[in-house]
Amino acid sequence: MNELLTSPFFGLMLTTAAYAAGVKIQKKTGLVVCNGLVLAALMIIALLLAFRIPYESYNAGGSLINLMLSPATVCFAVTIYRRLEVLKKNLLPVLAGCAAGAVASVASVWALSHLFGLNRTLMMSLLPKSVTTPIATALAQENGGIIAITAVSVIFTGILGNLSAPLLVRLLRVKEPVEAGVGIGACSHAIGTAKAMELGATEGALSSVAIGLCGILTTILALLFPLLP
Repeated sequence: MNELLTSPFFGLMLTTAAYAAGVKIQKKTGLVVCNGLVLAALMIIALLLAFRIPYESYNAGGSLINLMLSPATVCFAVTIYRRLEVLKKNLLPVLAGCAAGAVASVASVWALSHLFGLNRTLMMSLLPKSVTTPIATALAQENGGIIAITAVSVIFTGILGNLSAPLLVRLLRVKEPVEAGVGIGACSHAIGTAKAMELGATEGALSSVAIGLCGILTTILALLFPLLP
């Protein structure tokens, strides 16, 4: 049994099985709250706690999935290429939207951190929450943040965007696919983009563009992080 738990295949297979089960439940119930990713995370946590399996044993295989995150994000380029003409026609609005999204994300975390009295370490951990994990963790580490908190905040932000995006699009009466795509990608990176792709090809493509642009813009804004009070 110990050999099974210490094998990288344990974490890999557990993650795959939990996600498959979560997606199946989501399709059967049709409920927004029954998000496949959320259910998978809850099932994995419950199993590790119930059988007292060390996180290190699980992460030996689970970390292999993290290695696939960057290549998977790069694959969004295919969707962007297919909607290249739409991007060219809306280049300036897309740039403006991504810039506004990056600034709003950083400014809101800074303001809320001061409002709730968070220390500087926590603030630096949360500032890059709206960009993809590799960029966010690198920025947090460079500025004295806690990587684990950054990773959790990035995942939570993505899941929240994935769950709320369709509702917000309807409530705010967003009719233009470009606007919806940029908004989703700027706020909730790859996890939100997965939902944007369900809404439409244009939404998915522009959300993919927003991931990269907001990552670049947030990295530039990070130069000002040490100067923040």
